[in-house]
Amino acid sequence: MRSKKFLKPEQAPLAWDVPGLLAGVDEAGRGPLAGPVVAAAVILDDLAPIRGLADSKQLTAARRERLYDEIRAKALCCSIALASVEEIDRLNILQATMLAMQRAVQGLRLKPHKVLVDGNRLPALDVRAEAIVSGDALVPAISAASILAKVTRDRMLNELHEQYPAYGFDRHKGYGTAQHMQALQAHGALDVHRRSFAPVARALAAASVAAPAAGEPLAPAATPRL
Repeated sequence: MRSKKFLKPEQAPLAWDVPGLLAGVDEAGRGPLAGPVVAAAVILDDLAPIRGLADSKQLTAARRERLYDEIRAKALCCSIALASVEEIDRLNILQATMLAMQRAVQGLRLKPHKVLVDGNRLPALDVRAEAIVSGDALVPAISAASILAKVTRDRMLNELHEQYPAYGFDRHKGYGTAQHMQALQAHGALDVHRRSFAPVARALAAASVAAPAAGEPLAPAATPRL
């Protein structure tokens, strides 16, 4: 009789390999102060290898863009999903990341037999899965997922820069750099900022007691919700 622990959907590291389609999963955007967290799931085609796959953080932006197009063209299937700023603030960033990963796997056109996830935690899935620390540098499918997630999120933040140029989203991509912190202090928080993150909460608190002369946030009439 099969052990009960392998009947549960929460998966543990597997002692054997599972034949069939293998999906890699990774995310981008857990640490920034603004924008969604993006996850991707990729099933590569063994008959169409892609050279140069690596952890997206170790690649130049130009190289990531080229690999993004190649992955989309050659992979058996891939899926990109996100969790919104509202979901991050409501659930917390860890649970929102798990939700984005779950959505990415569920969005695959083909159902994998096994899912490999970068990191040390697993989203709730209805297939066998294993978490692999530094998987984005070790497993090609996870590397491919990290590239899709990173490029997708960077493009979103570049679009935010077009709407809010004073914040410098094209440079820091939402991370808490000195430039970003100065913009928060000068212009206040936008709807795309994560209010559950301490630096944003402090900026909001400061704005609530600031004099009107400090100025209003630089935001258009319609604020995008990613």
